[in-house]
Amino acid sequence: MKRLLPFALVVFVLGLVVTPLWAASRPVAATTSNGAPGAGMAAAVTTVTGMAISPLLGTGAYGAYQWAAAKKAGRPTEDLPWFAQVTFWLPALGLVGLVAAKDSLGGVVPPGFKKPLDVLETIENKASGLVAAGAVVPFTMVALSDMLSAPAPTAPGPVTTGLAMMHFGAIDFSWLLNLLTVPFGIAVFAVVWMASHAINVLILLSPWGAIDAALKGMRTGLLGLLTLTATINPWISAVLSIVVIIIAYLVAGWAFRLTVFGTLFSWDFFTLRRRRFTVAPNDNKAFAGGNLPEVPPRTYGRLRKTETGLSFAYKPWLVLPEKTVTVPAAGLVVGQGLFFSTLLNAENQTRFLLPPRYRGHEEALSAIYALGGVRPAGLRKAWSAMRELFGGSAAKTQMV
Repeated sequence: MKRLLPFALVVFVLGLVVTPLWAASRPVAATTSNGAPGAGMAAAVTTVTGMAISPLLGTGAYGAYQWAAAKKAGRPTEDLPWFAQVTFWLPALGLVGLVAAKDSLGGVVPPGFKKPLDVLETIENKASGLVAAGAVVPFTMVALSDMLSAPAPTAPGPVTTGLAMMHFGAIDFSWLLNLLTVPFGIAVFAVVWMASHAINVLILLSPWGAIDAALKGMRTGLLGLLTLTATINPWISAVLSIVVIIIAYLVAGWAFRLTVFGTLFSWDFFTLRRRRFTVAPNDNKAFAGGNLPEVPPRTYGRLRKTETGLSFAYKPWLVLPEKTVTVPAAGLVVGQGLFFSTLLNAENQTRFLLPPRYRGHEEALSAIYALGGVRPAGLRKAWSAMRELFGGSAAKTQMV
């Protein structure tokens, strides 16, 4: 699968570059809004923010709304965008219902059975986010730019566009407005989506269904609040959306690190990477835990051996100049978890999170870095304690 990664990356980058150009040049159906352009702008901001919070639910609901509005107005539904067709929004909302059913049973389903479903949902959230960013958001923003450059109905004389009224004469600059609004909409979507997607990754890290339900409830409640305020007054929902965007921007670094962690976790989990993986003699990939000084939690980097012990090298945002910090090796042990393992210090604090590819290779990792051994951690530790409580033999800590 390594050979497919460069191709997938090229396709993704091309999609980000081509989509705004494609959307800007694509004719869009006339907007159904009868209000002022300001009201349309408020509605567009709310729509993009809502779809970013929950891409599959937002896109499906937005498509269903457009389909219902076309039916009510007597317009042919065949002319609607693909996401407003029944063949898309009905299965999309059905899938949302299945996810909700999974979450409602999260408190009674053992984590070992629920965790693979959480990984699947994380992948779905990424896929639907890409679909919304690459297609639905451009449609929305192009409709907004068309509204802003629409002919003024009360203007006497020749019909002029909003940009033509700004002393541009008869030149139509609506394509330029499209090129400006579409990337802006995608940027807003990306920032809010990362913050929302961080909830899916936190669920991957959480072993308890009650925490999962609380996180999902907060996100669903925010989406419901946006929808409710949009029906009351679009300006109220727009102000609330702007607050969400600002908060998402402020936590962008934290959300980005969680997104990278969730991406690598999902990839390793479903490709069974650990079966093809061998621990390198040096320079192994890891994520910083919450107790590594001077390094933000879940920062992606490489753990290296040095003459004086260990070091952790990382690039902020994956592209900025590399930084290196010294890691105290004394007392470090490998905590063997059920789905992923960690490196713990003498106080049982997490120094590093290891991707799932290291599952089954903990002893080799401990030997390479001369650590203090391997012991159960997370769900494995809880399972060992439960077996011991009911008379079974607890899992033994293996020392090397």
